[in-house]
Amino acid sequence: MNMGVDVKAFEIRSGKPFLDVLYGQSSQRLPFWFMRQAGRYLPEYRALRADKGGFLAMALDPVAACEITMQPVRRFGMDAAIIFSDILTIPMALGRKLEFIAGEGPKLDALESMAEVANLDFSQFSKLEPVYEALRQTRSQLQKEGFSETALIGFCGAPWTVATYMIEGGSSRDFVKTKVMAYSDPEGFSALIELLVEASAQYLIEQVRAGAEALQIFDSWSGALDSDSFMRWCVRPMREIVTLVRAACPDVPIIGFPKGAGYNYQVYVQETGVNAVGLDSQIPVEWAARSLQNFVPVQGNLDPLCLLAGGDSMILAVEKILVTLGRGKFIFNLGHGIHKDTPVAHVEQLVAMIKNHKVGN
Repeated sequence: MNMGVDVKAFEIRSGKPFLDVLYGQSSQRLPFWFMRQAGRYLPEYRALRADKGGFLAMALDPVAACEITMQPVRRFGMDAAIIFSDILTIPMALGRKLEFIAGEGPKLDALESMAEVANLDFSQFSKLEPVYEALRQTRSQLQKEGFSETALIGFCGAPWTVATYMIEGGSSRDFVKTKVMAYSDPEGFSALIELLVEASAQYLIEQVRAGAEALQIFDSWSGALDSDSFMRWCVRPMREIVTLVRAACPDVPIIGFPKGAGYNYQVYVQETGVNAVGLDSQIPVEWAARSLQNFVPVQGNLDPLCLLAGGDSMILAVEKILVTLGRGKFIFNLGHGIHKDTPVAHVEQLVAMIKNHKVGN
């Protein structure tokens, strides 16, 4: 079976370890970055947030977003910086009201029926311009500050995950409204997914034009679906996005992150055409090495709460990941984002372990 993207199309030497691994090339050291590496665990982030007055205000301020993106790179020397933004910028740009409420998270005016999809359009897509400007500024700042080997990542949410927020009006434990709509009105739900495919592809292409060197697509709630629905609402839309982006930006690698997909990770790699796949913490690393890493580079997958706890448990978990996945095409990351209460000292210890790892051992 043909699994993953044909890496012959990506025989490029970037001089950046993170990109080299994504291109299927060998790297002299193990590249790493962390999801939510810019966030509340950093005192400099908290200080800026207090000054700016909230998450969305910072995400839509290019100067602030650039500064926040740079903060963890300055501290830890990551091999990739991911632009400070949010996956819900797309529904905002399609005309839905978005706000972030302290202690509650993101809130959207919920879609009550699929008939409302007809009211969504691209007339407000210019609201995303601050993200592009933040990318331009960050790409320049990385060079100015001497991080010439650090790549810049752009991102978006996958259509299924973004749709859940749009229908539920925020986060959810069981996605009842979304799944009932998908089952009861598959044609209407498909119209929403197709709109999000088009919007996501356009957004990612513009991020590349603004300076993003790699892209990650977050399907944070893919684990809520059965296998058939996973194919319909996760795999097929992702394949469409990859095809559209690759037609415009053929040399830019794409990482897929279908969190919670379990054994569906295999069909995801087989069918979407991603260059690499991010592993959540529930994926056994031995299985990933056998079933995924032989076909695409993998990224992951330390439990963020193991990092929060630190100590011997963290050391053992990191060593297992390094021994099992570190011999192949691998980017060290977490299985999800850094927890806000994580001590900086724990991150420093983790970074030291990664930097001391000898590639090929």
